[in-house]
Amino acid sequence: MRIEATITASSSIAELAQHGRELEEAGYDTILTPEAGHDPYLPQMILAEHTHKASIGTGVAIAFPRSPFVTAQMAWDLQRFSGGRFILGLSTQVKGHNERRYSTPWPSPPGPRLKEYILCLRAIFENFKTGEPPCFSGEFYQFTLNTPFFNPGPIEGVSEVPIYVGAVNKYNCRTAGEVADGIRLHPLNSPSYINEVVRPEVEKGAQKAGRAISDIDICANPFIITGTNEQEFDYSRELIRKHLSMYAATHAYRAVMEHHGWGEICDELVALSRAQRWENMYALVSDEMLDTFAVVAMRDELPARLEERYSGIITSANVVFGPPYPELQERQRQMFCSLAPVMDALKAVK
Repeated sequence: MRIEATITASSSIAELAQHGRELEEAGYDTILTPEAGHDPYLPQMILAEHTHKASIGTGVAIAFPRSPFVTAQMAWDLQRFSGGRFILGLSTQVKGHNERRYSTPWPSPPGPRLKEYILCLRAIFENFKTGEPPCFSGEFYQFTLNTPFFNPGPIEGVSEVPIYVGAVNKYNCRTAGEVADGIRLHPLNSPSYINEVVRPEVEKGAQKAGRAISDIDICANPFIITGTNEQEFDYSRELIRKHLSMYAATHAYRAVMEHHGWGEICDELVALSRAQRWENMYALVSDEMLDTFAVVAMRDELPARLEERYSGIITSANVVFGPPYPELQERQRQMFCSLAPVMDALKAVK
């Protein structure tokens, strides 16, 4: 199993560079930056320069506010500067954030647009690589014009930019299987939902494209409740309880809650969120929910717990210790580095 870390932009370039070097030295296979308070692409340039072995990537960038060509240019440059280590992770976000935060029109349904976005990206990358005239025309996007002046040209030794799809619902899971290289699962997830909903849909998409599900990197993004003592463990539990309540208060993720019989609780959380009654939300997240959606174990027990929950159903695990708030960044950094002693055991999980 590949082990990934997600970090946010630090307060300085030097600090971000040092953090990246620490994670690579600790043994993480991939270092991701999310679109959470900061642009997800800019930190990747620092990681490209200051790491040498680990893959780097967006985990995930929001697709629709950026045109496919804008995204393609950034991804191609990052692939060049990283020596072929960049992974482009994309997702749709939800309607409210697209319309009210990004001022981006929301298609209904969004799934077909995301699929076409990826197909358009593939066409742009092919043009960059070969210089062949562009000829992609779709319902939402087109790429039918480029000139040598605007073409960055091929990258020596690199043929492609891997594309991963952030997905929860069935359509986007099938899209990942059909047109992407990997799927990044939401933290609000469970082994049961992955095994009974996600994997069958990914496999349907893969079969449609003449591929096997083994061709798709299935990346879990589980909450992790852990610590080296009871005080750290209890703090971690309550932090994840609050984090989980925020995600479960998003109607787009109701399918996961409903899968476990908690659809009505999801509806209650949505109502409380709209009323900004945060403290009441936390109380609705039971210990049973935490045990369902999070990996719960003391630090040294994490490898065994990961294997128990995910062996055979995922190929990568992105460890998540809490929300990407600035006040938690140093804690997150320490937690990531504290896993170095058990990294070999984590990566040995099948």
